[in-house]
Amino acid sequence: MPSESSIAHHDPVPRTTQVWLRWLPGVSMLRRYQAAWLPKDIAAGLVLTTMLVPVGIAYAEASGVPGAYGLYATIVPLLAYAVFGPSRILVLGPDSSLAAPILAVVVVIAGSDPSRAVAVASMMAVVSGLFCIVLGVLRLGFVTELLSKPIRYGYMNGIALTVLISQLPKLFAISVEDQGPLREIISLGRAIADGQANGYSLAVGAGSLVLILVLKRFERVPGILIAVVLATLCVSVFKLDAMGVKVLGKVPQGLPAFVVPWASGVDVMKIVLGGCAVALISFADTSVLSRTYAARFHVRVDPNQEMVGLGAANLAAGFFQGFPISSSSSRTPVAEAAGARTQLTGVVGAFAVAVVLVAAPNLMRHLPNSALAAVVIAAALGLFEFADLRRIYRIQLWEFWLSIACFVGVAVFGAIPGICIAVVIAVLEFLWDGWRPHYAVLGRVDNLRGYHDTKRYPQAVRVPGLVLFRWDAPLFFANAELFQECLLQAVDESPSPVKRVVVAAEPVTSVDVTSADMLRELCRILGERGIVLHFAEMKDPVRDKLRRFELGDVIGEHSFHPTVGSAVDDYLHMA
Repeated sequence: MPSESSIAHHDPVPRTTQVWLRWLPGVSMLRRYQAAWLPKDIAAGLVLTTMLVPVGIAYAEASGVPGAYGLYATIVPLLAYAVFGPSRILVLGPDSSLAAPILAVVVVIAGSDPSRAVAVASMMAVVSGLFCIVLGVLRLGFVTELLSKPIRYGYMNGIALTVLISQLPKLFAISVEDQGPLREIISLGRAIADGQANGYSLAVGAGSLVLILVLKRFERVPGILIAVVLATLCVSVFKLDAMGVKVLGKVPQGLPAFVVPWASGVDVMKIVLGGCAVALISFADTSVLSRTYAARFHVRVDPNQEMVGLGAANLAAGFFQGFPISSSSSRTPVAEAAGARTQLTGVVGAFAVAVVLVAAPNLMRHLPNSALAAVVIAAALGLFEFADLRRIYRIQLWEFWLSIACFVGVAVFGAIPGICIAVVIAVLEFLWDGWRPHYAVLGRVDNLRGYHDTKRYPQAVRVPGLVLFRWDAPLFFANAELFQECLLQAVDESPSPVKRVVVAAEPVTSVDVTSADMLRELCRILGERGIVLHFAEMKDPVRDKLRRFELGDVIGEHSFHPTVGSAVDDYLHMA
């Protein structure tokens, strides 16, 4: 993999061209492309194709659309990302983490109508693409970082379980109405008890799953391709499709056409919400994977451009009969291990898949659905995260239960409601941290510099007539009243009559209108008791806000001190 320094050079480029190239990283890379990289990119692209075809078909089926459209959602996004994507090694396409939320919308709106399902899924891709592009252009690429790690774990564990359960009926060749993960597993159990399961289908699917999991240990062995080829040969040679084993069937020959996706009489709001949800999921996965490889190769990837690249890929997928896509944590390592150097690897893979669609679509007509289900189940098993959750259980029990709550929300209510639950939990977690923050009354400790929490250091000596009060959070509407209560309580509990209160405000990073009005009221209350309110170590932007909120005259410019020590010195001098 080339380092940043190996490709950077200063060629004369007009400023307007530089601006455009910033939004077209692939074009910029092409201008610096080295001939020595070409053989490796071509070889890696051909190796990658062996995974792109079976995985694309499998994830399409898991998302509720015909398998061929998984290849459409592979070809076009790879080409779009090669132009707009900043990562030189990332591989995009259909992904197991998106299957459940796509299926949740497609099944409700399209039912069992394949053409309608394709239109709905393509509309979701367009929404997802526009959402990502807008956020990227507005430089809001950080939004996916607002979900904490435990919440992400809970959500992904729920998604993994949902995907796994959704594929079990295909493994047994049983049709089960989608009613949510728990109801689906109950319906499946009843169908199996009634003898509806097809043993041949189960044997093919279970055998494929075992083979994939066994060969997964060997990085350079294409386990998915081997399992799918063997399953297809078994069905073809032993005529298992005549014995009830469901197969992919005839794949349309030709390339995807440009189509403006639209389905009449649909609930557009569900599609919009679903598209935005999968956008957040796909960008969260993509940003993590992109940062991982950027760190490995000592390069920097702009998260905002990453969002634009992902958005362009989804937008292209939507207009060429595809469905929402994401980066792949399974195909990207394959490209890397095969020697990929640049985005050209994805372009080669896309053209190779296109050749399969044009020249040999019938190769896949005997591909069994149970083998495709095995591919998706193997991927879903890789989504589960238990090891780090055990660590979180040891070190922060309440965050562990937040993760479990998010997991249960997805498993019980489905992927889309689960996303809403995850976002609500994340907001509540943030508000709780700021709503009930730590605070301290400070004093001097012998042989220890500075001023310290009197609860942690009971031997700390407090300055007579002075309350040093530290608040370890921003001041905003949710904690403003608590701040006032705690500060007044500290005044009431002072061992000596209080003349001045100094708020050690270094941890206070912001104030809002509600908290500013609270400070105005606090100054009045303290003033009636003959107490003056001062601040120490307040950041300049926060102080500017107080002036804007018309508190400059109320508090007084002389009441702000650069350090706690200088505030104490000023009090002792005035006393």
